[in-house]
Amino acid sequence: MSSKECINLFSPNLFWDANPSELKMDENRGYIIQRVLEYGQMNDWLLINRYYGLDQIVNECKKMRTLNPVCLAFICTISHTKEEEYRCYHFRQSCPTLWNS
Repeated sequence: MSSKECINLFSPNLFWDANPSELKMDENRGYIIQRVLEYGQMNDWLLINRYYGLDQIVNECKKMRTLNPVCLAFICTISHTKEEEYRCYHFRQSCPTLWNS
């Protein structure tokens, strides 16, 4: 499956702030994976899993500075990895505000 075909199959709500015709699956890998994990539906997850594979998704997630805690728990559970291995786990906000606690 080509990059353009794959991008056209994603849910339309994923890339509200970007032009999907300018995205490339290999060049914008981290951006696409993070959007699918945080805002995507199950079909979107299956699509990136088929395109990238679980190992490549996990490697990209380990480099991310921010990732929703639910998404982090999901990727750790599905890949049998520890949260401590992920960059976003160490960059959590040190003093959460009242509305986030």
